[in-house]
Amino acid sequence: MCMPKPRAEHAFLNRLVGRWRVSGEEIPGNADWIEEVRSLNGIWFVAECRGSMPDGSDVTAMLTLGHNGETGRYVGSWIGTMMEHMWVYDGELSADEGTLCLYTTGPSCTDAPGMQACREEMSFSDDDHRRFVSSMKQPDGSWKQFMRADYLRIT
Repeated sequence: MCMPKPRAEHAFLNRLVGRWRVSGEEIPGNADWIEEVRSLNGIWFVAECRGSMPDGSDVTAMLTLGHNGETGRYVGSWIGTMMEHMWVYDGELSADEGTLCLYTTGPSCTDAPGMQACREEMSFSDDDHRRFVSSMKQPDGSWKQFMRADYLRIT
């Protein structure tokens, strides 16, 4: 087996490497949330985010991202101590290479039980500011945003 080498598709992911302060209206107790992203040889990227819930309990979330050269798709996963669901991602970079769109299925955020299609969009406004937006697919096919997080690079 040949060791993979970073390709052009990894450049967007490499921009994530660093330490970030996370804020957003939908993020409980967000003033204390910090995310650290590291690269595994430029092929895989691992982000660990730590923060506190309004009740003071500590939470940790882990995001993994990479690019599958065989399928041409971005892949990844997300887990967090605040739920038992593992989000598994499949996605693509926008034509202008400014937004990574990740698609998954997760627990419904409405009163209806069951799973719902979700889209997560990650974009940079510059090297030190990025945004993560989560939306759920509605019955009419549109996407309704339910969460937004803003990231400021601190190192």
